[in-house]
Amino acid sequence: MSPRLDVSRTHIATSACPQGPTDSDSAAASAVPGPRTSTRTTAPAADDHFTVEEFEGIESLPEIPHYAEIGALDARALSKTLFARLEALEEGTHEYAYVRNTLVELNLALVKFAASRFRTRSEPMEDIVQVGTIGLIKAIDRFELSRGVEFPTFAMPTIVGEIKRFFRDTSWSVRVPRRLQELRLDLAKAGDELSQQLDRAPTVMELADRLGLSRDEVVEGMAASNAYTASSLDAKPDDHGDGNEGALADRLGYEDHGLEGIEYIESLKPLIASLPLRDRTILSMRFVSNMTQSEIGEELGISQMHVSRLLSRTLVKLRKGLTVEE
Repeated sequence: MSPRLDVSRTHIATSACPQGPTDSDSAAASAVPGPRTSTRTTAPAADDHFTVEEFEGIESLPEIPHYAEIGALDARALSKTLFARLEALEEGTHEYAYVRNTLVELNLALVKFAASRFRTRSEPMEDIVQVGTIGLIKAIDRFELSRGVEFPTFAMPTIVGEIKRFFRDTSWSVRVPRRLQELRLDLAKAGDELSQQLDRAPTVMELADRLGLSRDEVVEGMAASNAYTASSLDAKPDDHGDGNEGALADRLGYEDHGLEGIEYIESLKPLIASLPLRDRTILSMRFVSNMTQSEIGEELGISQMHVSRLLSRTLVKLRKGLTVEE
């Protein structure tokens, strides 16, 4: 049976999930605060049971066992009751905050389970759990009991996604030896200390003397620091910019097909210069002045057919010249 909330104190909760409505469910519903008239609640202690005083309609809330003593199935059953009450409370009130915080504490096991999947990473487990807790809070705020989905099923993708985002934003973009990862931290700490003492950025030799390293080791550590984070293509420029540069992806260069045309023009110049005057004139009239073959024929006193043959012969000659050069 789930932890009884209709008794004054429960020391140990079992992990059996209640089947259908039970007395404990009704008691749990009444244990969650409703509208409140008093201005004072008892803050939850880290190592003790929660107590809440003087809620309207409830003479004295029974104490909930410490979260470490509540089994997974019991926590799931109690969470359903708390979510039902959370939907009925007004956001921003003390009662809402109490129920929300209780849900976070009840489901921290989900965060620890998700964080354990990343225990081989270099980041401290405490940091990973903190980031995962942010994902848990987001899941609690988005969860809708009416959808009929179990909260752990709904919350785990959000928790894991938050942790993965943390590693994406604060991880090494390339594989770096553990020795260099630790050296980066030492260099950062020594750099901050020396900057405060010297009122300027320290030199490589000053960092080497501070850490008892050689100059080459410091340089190697500084080079490894460049691999710590990978810039996002959606990243905005630094604050010292003019603010109009846009994201990095918008500022990257692109292939300019016009450059290819310039290359051909430069290659054609000596070939065109070697052509007879009449062929150069026809080329200029056709491709510079944009005259038709008939207009060129009238200008030169020859037929349009003759202009077409001369133009075709000239273009074939130029094309062969480019092919030979390539």
